[in-house]
Amino acid sequence: MKALPLAAALAIGLAVPAAASDLSALTDAERDAFREEVRAYLLENPEVLMEAIAVLEQRQQDQQAQDDVALVKANAADLFESETSWVGGNPDGDVTIVEFTDYRCSYCRRAFPELDQLVSTDGNIRLILKEFPILGEQSVLSTRMALATRIAHGDEAYKAAHDALIAFRGEINDVTIRAIASDIGLEADPIIEAMDSPEIDAIIAENHALAQRMQISGTPTFVVGDQMLRGYLPLESMMNVVEQVREGS
Repeated sequence: MKALPLAAALAIGLAVPAAASDLSALTDAERDAFREEVRAYLLENPEVLMEAIAVLEQRQQDQQAQDDVALVKANAADLFESETSWVGGNPDGDVTIVEFTDYRCSYCRRAFPELDQLVSTDGNIRLILKEFPILGEQSVLSTRMALATRIAHGDEAYKAAHDALIAFRGEINDVTIRAIASDIGLEADPIIEAMDSPEIDAIIAENHALAQRMQISGTPTFVVGDQMLRGYLPLESMMNVVEQVREGS
């Protein structure tokens, strides 16, 4: 046998069913010789494996992106039109960003000022926040305070509470809830009274169900137009995604 060409080696790694079909027509001795030739080639040219892995990873990324677009389309109403989620930025913006966030998530905290800067400087982004507490009881209590603030005092107060909670590092309890409310100029009693509201239970359950359908398991997760971004992205990268969505719309 001559040295196995690169195309054949890649075919072995990326088209196993076809290779298996060809190998089945060989004798045992021919099959063993073929396998030994492949092994020798890969040992002599290990970079081929890296090339094949890169091709496979790119295919997986492309498939994931296509799957995510389908998930966004299938869940568009709950993502972009739900009345239970706070909407900020420019309500008539040409690009919508949805963020699934948890107040105890360090990467959500890192993303917060950059996302805030992006929305304020761009001026044409509609921002939707999805409360998605997944990091324990303190996450749930933080979310309950934020949603209770919206129930008790309205959308502007909710945004102020959201901003305060994302920066807060202590334990959430009656004392700190009152302190946070006081710091942002709100009465605490109506907030505390609303925290056990069935309405809040329903919103949290709704967001968890949506995340499950969207195959979202971590925070932050962003939906920008029809793209899903899992994890923190620096400001410049997020700006580039917004422009790509804008150009593709």
